[in-house]
Amino acid sequence: MSRAEAGDLEAEAGDLATAGGGPAEPMARDRERRLWWTFGLLRSEVTTTFRRWRTLALLGVLAAVPVLIGIAVKIETSDGGGVGGGGGAHGPAFLTQITNNGLFLVFAALAATLPVFLPMAVAVIAGDAIAGEANGGTLRYLLVAPAGRTRLLLAKYASTLAFCLVATLVVAASALAVGALLFPLGEVTTISGTRISFGDGLLRALLIALVVAASLVGLAALGLFISTLTNSGIAAMAATVGLLITVQILDTIPQLHAIQPYLFPHHWLSFADLLREPFYWDDIVKNLGLQALYAAVFGSAAWARFTAKDISA
Repeated sequence: MSRAEAGDLEAEAGDLATAGGGPAEPMARDRERRLWWTFGLLRSEVTTTFRRWRTLALLGVLAAVPVLIGIAVKIETSDGGGVGGGGGAHGPAFLTQITNNGLFLVFAALAATLPVFLPMAVAVIAGDAIAGEANGGTLRYLLVAPAGRTRLLLAKYASTLAFCLVATLVVAASALAVGALLFPLGEVTTISGTRISFGDGLLRALLIALVVAASLVGLAALGLFISTLTNSGIAAMAATVGLLITVQILDTIPQLHAIQPYLFPHHWLSFADLLREPFYWDDIVKNLGLQALYAAVFGSAAWARFTAKDISA
């Protein structure tokens, strides 16, 4: 956020707080003013995040992944053969179904982007949230305005969560469009072997996208905490991405099976259980609970660090 935007935001909040006129208690006016300031700050942070070229480039890359997957599957099956690879995780299992129903491209694209592309994009946005402002020289000016450190930190985290949701929906929407163009659509065969209507399949695709977005809230809090530790946006982004890669490597080492259930990416692919009939919730609940735990721990750590930090930029 630039200094001019921060000044405009403060002026707008003041205008909105006094627009109603008439007598009011000082405390009520103060609460109203703070409410409008909080809303304006959140709106400004979300707008600023999605207006950056870096954010648009990340969304463009994410949207391109389903296109590449769909084209690759179409080329490989153009001679009547099946999709190679078989076995393994949920991704290849979804790939084998794409030629029969383009809706499965949504599930395959989310399975392909969740381990790498989506979390890396979130790591970049979260890592730059506070450190980027400090590096740009606008953080101290923002704190002069009546936002307060806690309110500013919450707005930064909320804008990062908004990016998690939008990025996931971009992948899903791109995959649905490509799947509809390249492959037939129709009834969906669940992992359990039952068949559901296309409309029900669309609803499940939306639910899966929401679960995938929720799977990133722990990483977003971790990245925000790292962002409070340095005044270099590049360093914060690199550290968050590096930690993400390290944790994912640890999650694949068999000798570390005792700690793996506590690593934030461990249950990411559990969203595939939403394609069972009936739903299988155990791993999904474990995933969402683990993300909430990471969000609480590292969100608290970010707050403790940021509220006590000496802001010099």
